[in-house]
Amino acid sequence: MSNAVQERADSGVRSFDKLFVGGRWVPPATDEVIEVVSPITEEVVATVPAAGPADMDAAVAAARRAFDEGPWPRMAPAERAAALRRVAEEVGRRIPEMEASFTAEIGAPEMISKAFHANATAIWDDAATLAGTIVLEEQRALPDGAIATVVREPVGVAAVIIPWNGPVATASLKIAPALAAGCTVVLKPAPEGPVSVLVLAEALEAAGLPEGVVSVLPGGREVGEHLVRHPDVDKVSFTGSTVAGRRVMQLCGERIARVTLELGGKSAAIVLPDADVAAVAQTVTFANIGNSGQVCAALTRLVVPRDRQEEVVEAVRGVMESVRVGDPREEGVLVGPLAAERQRERVEGYIRTGIEEGARLVTGGGRPEGLDRGWYVQPTLFADVDNSMRIAQEEIFGPVLVVIPYDTVDDAVRIANDSPYGLSGAVFTADPALGESVARRVRTGQIYVNDWGMCVTQPFGGFKQSGLGREGGLEGIGAFLETKVIQGI
Repeated sequence: MSNAVQERADSGVRSFDKLFVGGRWVPPATDEVIEVVSPITEEVVATVPAAGPADMDAAVAAARRAFDEGPWPRMAPAERAAALRRVAEEVGRRIPEMEASFTAEIGAPEMISKAFHANATAIWDDAATLAGTIVLEEQRALPDGAIATVVREPVGVAAVIIPWNGPVATASLKIAPALAAGCTVVLKPAPEGPVSVLVLAEALEAAGLPEGVVSVLPGGREVGEHLVRHPDVDKVSFTGSTVAGRRVMQLCGERIARVTLELGGKSAAIVLPDADVAAVAQTVTFANIGNSGQVCAALTRLVVPRDRQEEVVEAVRGVMESVRVGDPREEGVLVGPLAAERQRERVEGYIRTGIEEGARLVTGGGRPEGLDRGWYVQPTLFADVDNSMRIAQEEIFGPVLVVIPYDTVDDAVRIANDSPYGLSGAVFTADPALGESVARRVRTGQIYVNDWGMCVTQPFGGFKQSGLGREGGLEGIGAFLETKVIQGI
């Protein structure tokens, strides 16, 4: 392992010169590299190899051999669970470096980075716990008195493709259940955030998984498509934009490959007339601006009673304007830069669109003063938004919150559901029973009453264009299992 990495004294973030293929660090097939540019400084902070088709072919071949001939799929669930716990321990040892790398690569403040990586260890521990509880074989009585044996077996080689906005946690949310199910895995992280995931690869190596079980190969869209198309890949698990998810689904459809998609969101927070406005302002603001709004499940639409709109707007404005924006390595900073220059251009384009559409810009909308380097955008609040506006219908993926007034509770539910997405959400009220009743009417994958979060140990995923399938909990492991029925014995 020692010759797989090299230090960069100027940034403190390690550069890698090899790829993790089948549990071994190997030279890449080409000399192409990914330059990791920090959104804080706009400077290159690390380099890693860019995987090409030949590298992906080697990784898939290793995974295929490990699945068809190796011990991993044939181990007892308890044996695999013990290995997953070793991974959790090794991840825990590397969290400080993962956090520092994530901040340098993506610009996440310390609070966000700690939360994301705490999720990662929880995911590995949860998958290990659940691995021993899944019923992989059961007998069922048939109407004629015969017995059918229902067997659940691993789907095979899993291709895992993740975005940059929370790479270690997202990778863990996919790899851990895939391994618990007995699959082998080829992981392709995004080129914007590969370093912390290659540190995760070191944890996987140290845990002593059998040869071929896991590979980690950073690369761009083209090599990702090559992986998705590969005939020896049985299952694809993808997290990213809805546009990219459509392409992945199209490619999987060409050969009827199994697929799980966790895609975009435009999640609504419904404020009922009796809600505590101060509590709403605190919760919703931070559920919107966390990780600079670069969270698929962020609350981005605030649906409020028309006669309380100004009260809510002023409360949110106060919280939003109190947040310190700046270098995420500095103490007290809660909002860092956007991950890439193109991302800032995208967010600024949506802000201009909101103004052109007639929404009222309450605060933000520009670049913070005194931050001449880095891709920063002020936390931005719009009011008097109609749900048909683009800023209310399309995923912005930045620190932009839109306030949409409603007249009745039925109207609020209609607005929340009037979206191509359905990933997360919240309901705020003094009456928890009423909150649950309203939550049950909103078509979304996860929804909270008087709170918000991302529960990664229970099924997470979306309705409509927010994706297909679920990750986390028993459902997350089940996504990597096939069901077989054996009769006549």
